[in-house]
Amino acid sequence: MTFPETERERLWTALVGGAAAVLVLGSLLLPDLVYARFVWQYFWGPVYADAHGAQCVAWANGAQQLGATWNACSQYAGPVAHPGYTLVSEVGYAVTLVGLLSGVVFLVDRLDIGDDFGLLWALSPFLFFGGALRVVEDADNALAGTGAASIEYPLNALFISPVIYFTVFAVTVVALVAAVSLARRGVVDRYEYPLVAAGGGLFALCIAYLVYLAATTAQVSLHPVFTVLTVAFSALCTGGLWWVTERFWPEVNAGTGYAGAFVVFAHAVDGVANVIALDWAQELGLPSDLYPKHPVNQFVVDVTGRFQPAWVTQRIGDAWPFLGVKLVAALLVVWLFNDEMYEENPRYTVLLIVAVAAVGLGPGTRDMLRATFGV
Repeated sequence: MTFPETERERLWTALVGGAAAVLVLGSLLLPDLVYARFVWQYFWGPVYADAHGAQCVAWANGAQQLGATWNACSQYAGPVAHPGYTLVSEVGYAVTLVGLLSGVVFLVDRLDIGDDFGLLWALSPFLFFGGALRVVEDADNALAGTGAASIEYPLNALFISPVIYFTVFAVTVVALVAAVSLARRGVVDRYEYPLVAAGGGLFALCIAYLVYLAATTAQVSLHPVFTVLTVAFSALCTGGLWWVTERFWPEVNAGTGYAGAFVVFAHAVDGVANVIALDWAQELGLPSDLYPKHPVNQFVVDVTGRFQPAWVTQRIGDAWPFLGVKLVAALLVVWLFNDEMYEENPRYTVLLIVAVAAVGLGPGTRDMLRATFGV
């Protein structure tokens, strides 16, 4: 059965196609400016460096030169990229996320699903799966020096941020369409059941593989205390904020209910995992504390270290304000999702909540599991 294309879909296709055309034509006509100093430096270069386990990569007249240290690439005249995120790349990913989200709205409209929060709960295992899949690549990267790595370049690029977002997105869409198809054919009562099973199964496979590596290699180790503490403190933060808002500011939760609490929990996981991994990893059994992976994390740590007394930093660390930032931001976002917004466009509202939760739970799960498996 075919569906006529709507005006909104044609507009979305034109905007996405136009943006892609600008980047392609700009890269062809102005390769040094558009490709090397924008696309490569902020988007592909970091992936390339991460995929090869390097600390930097330099664009040396088109030849990508890897470096073992952050300063090793400074000898080259061209742009230099490092693994991880920058403010420019994060803005680019945010714009891309909004575009993809709009496309998914058209998909759920065609499938006639997603007008309630059942879609959020059905997709929630995929949010955990995305973070766990990234840690699989982290673990494989830790094994690279031993010759035991099983995911080589260019395949490992599929599991590195931001490419992994598209990988998980594609897997999720395939699982969603398959689940809806099973429900329409009467194989299952509701599409949510096989969708949850698929996401939960993929997450379990990642964890099982990481446990196997921890049992069979010296580069990966198991420290379940990080997961226990992260989940426990995140649940405490979420429960405490739920009680406070329900008692003194009930309009915060009026438009989302428990879905809003899940969003707060997702960002609490990100905040708590960062605090524990950045400041308490050594005390909990790792050889050293981990380091920030995002510019916002690094900014918060730098500012706190600059203004907080040294004796306070020595006792409680300098990453703790990041948890407060995440919780306040999550509450403000949840507050924006009022009843009127849901009534006007329920599917877009539900998908937007899924996206907001993913922005917290994906990176948070990765940081939690990086510490849990010592990678």
